[in-house]
Amino acid sequence: MADNPNDLAPTELAARLPLLEAVARRAGEIAMGFFRPGARTSAAVSYKDGGSPVTEADLAVDRFLQEAASALFPDAGWLSEETADNKERLLRPRLLVVDPIDGTQAFLRGDLRWAVSIALIEEGRPTLGVIHAPALEWTFAAAAGHGAALNGAPIRVSERAILAGARLEAPRGLSARFADSEYKLAVQDRTPSLALRVADVAAGRNDLTIASADSKDWDIAAADVILTEAGGVLSELEGLPLRYNRPQLRRDMLVAAPQSIFPESLALARAVSKGVI
Repeated sequence: MADNPNDLAPTELAARLPLLEAVARRAGEIAMGFFRPGARTSAAVSYKDGGSPVTEADLAVDRFLQEAASALFPDAGWLSEETADNKERLLRPRLLVVDPIDGTQAFLRGDLRWAVSIALIEEGRPTLGVIHAPALEWTFAAAAGHGAALNGAPIRVSERAILAGARLEAPRGLSARFADSEYKLAVQDRTPSLALRVADVAAGRNDLTIASADSKDWDIAAADVILTEAGGVLSELEGLPLRYNRPQLRRDMLVAAPQSIFPESLALARAVSKGVI
């Protein structure tokens, strides 16, 4: 293995994926210390500008990940929902992108559907990704060029060849418009964590996920590589692969789908965004 982390080859990076999974699991254990299934968290809760909650657990997991994940990739910059953004990251060839608890609202009220999300970005694209949902006992993981897995078993997107009748997760305010389209999509219960919604497409549990504008890179970076390695596509409405480690973190409407139905899915999302449907 290369001595200089800057010189790690793709296969050597992939060999570090189990180490990153172990870090995510330990982070999940920390969060679970504050989690109460079906009941309000024991963690102290405060609110950010804009009103979104942040818990004592979010901050504890963030501190742990900044130390443990950064130790695996000491040359990488750092971007986390719970850490002030340092633009020095833009000068780094690698970047760790972290959401300590994706789905904090779910975590807060005792809903099981939240996750720790960690991605390694290289030259603008995710090369490693882990989404660990400890309350569900699920760990999604992927390394670029090496496939994606759930709890160690390979996963693939659904084999659906046409969009008609596809299982869809969409924003509450838009789901009826997607369901009423000519495709007669089957709207599914919306998972609070966006990372898990995209991972559900990667695992073939759903066929299509739409996310409304205003998600951030930490919501999707790990899910992006997991979906890509499972045979899917995650994109904004222009249809191009997403680029990371940019000054701008906010995302437009997102589409996650198998490659087989991505063009139809993208066209439908564009129509809904323009109010045509």
